[in-house]
Amino acid sequence: MHWSTALAEQAATTTAATASFLPLIALGLGIVCVLGMIIFLRINAFISLITAAMLVSLFVPVTPEMPPRFTLVAQAFGEAAGKIGVVIALAAVIGKCMMDSGAADRIVRAFLRLLGERQAATGLLCSGFVLAVPVFFDTVFYLLVPLARSLFRRTRRDYVLYVLAIAAGGAITHTLVPPTPGPLAMAAELGVDLGVMILMGTVVAVPAAAAGLVTARFMNRWWPVPMRPLPGERDEPAMLDDEALPGLFVSALPIVLPVVLITANTVTKTLAAQAGPDSLWQALLPWTQLFGDANFALWASAAIALGVYVKQRRPSLAEMAENVELALMSGGVIILITAAGGAFGAMLKAAQVGDAIQGLFATGARLDGLLLLSLGFAIAAVLKVAQGSSTVAMITTASMVAAMLGDTGQLSFHPVYLCTAIGAGSLVGSWMNDSGFWIFAKMSGFTETESLRTWTVMLLVLAIVSFAVSVLLVTVMPLR
Repeated sequence: MHWSTALAEQAATTTAATASFLPLIALGLGIVCVLGMIIFLRINAFISLITAAMLVSLFVPVTPEMPPRFTLVAQAFGEAAGKIGVVIALAAVIGKCMMDSGAADRIVRAFLRLLGERQAATGLLCSGFVLAVPVFFDTVFYLLVPLARSLFRRTRRDYVLYVLAIAAGGAITHTLVPPTPGPLAMAAELGVDLGVMILMGTVVAVPAAAAGLVTARFMNRWWPVPMRPLPGERDEPAMLDDEALPGLFVSALPIVLPVVLITANTVTKTLAAQAGPDSLWQALLPWTQLFGDANFALWASAAIALGVYVKQRRPSLAEMAENVELALMSGGVIILITAAGGAFGAMLKAAQVGDAIQGLFATGARLDGLLLLSLGFAIAAVLKVAQGSSTVAMITTASMVAAMLGDTGQLSFHPVYLCTAIGAGSLVGSWMNDSGFWIFAKMSGFTETESLRTWTVMLLVLAIVSFAVSVLLVTVMPLR
């Protein structure tokens, strides 16, 4: 071989090896940038996340047809804002109107009468657990956090417990129980019957949620956090007597209505796919897609909440306009930060961080048993930390494991446990590139450091417990 050819091959090999590590370098720099600017330099989260997104975008491979790198950041920001902007803004109006009208307080008092003050957190946990099955976690948290704030106003304690109870219930079913997209895609990728996925996902989720509630109680005792006004809010109004509060039905309607509309759409889509083109479900589908869209459902809920506020408080037009504007100012800050986090995650994805991590794990070896469960958990956890989305981590890991495994019929246990192990891994390491982290932090009024030591740690507990339950069930009830 001519020396020039050998040098060219060696240079190509070196270049390829360097290129394979560039995404990991981008990930490391992004992490250092975000954590350093937010935690140590105390720079605003929006500025920090956009800066990190621009930094990572320098590692994105571009072609002449693509827009400039920083334009990619702006486009990713706009895409993320388009997904959550309307919902967050309307949710801010709903929460503000429910607080000011006394509707949230009416629901809280009903909770306390039914369960007792000692079990209020359990009621919030169960609400989040059930509602997050058909409804996205973000929407569930928007809808329920006003109840946590109203509970604190009444009890003057346990605010950390209340918000973490909602988060624990919503997060665990979001990652384990269809029809949320992640578990749904995992079941399809690994050939798991949807009914089995729903059943076993719930079986794994219940003890994990219980562990999350216990963790929330300890955190409430160790790291108490006061309830702070949300950005743009003023002092909350004084509490009203029972006689001055709206009725329970109209108070709960802004929460129940969007859940019913969104759930009806989810159920109709599932049944229409099974029933065929000429079924009643197919005829209903255009209507449920229209009215079950999250943007419309939250708009209708906001209209009801605003109507209840007007009826109860009798504000002038100027006062009502000011109240709505304050709510939208609060929501605007949350939209900016959440969309910036989405842009950061999108740039990590565009920089091919996921592909680089996939290459580290794609050994091609035949795997089975606890090793395969552990590998699925680990890959999902690494992908979650890298790009921030639990859904992306679940879908990507399930496809990788399916490729490694080949025929799931050769497993010594039911592949549903692979799904629950992967779902557990997708809960690990929620931090600044996860939109859920920012929604929790900003809607709760927590600082970034407080969110890392409460939300992030609690999700880690949920992940460990759900993985341990999956391993236990594989041992005692493999379903083969």
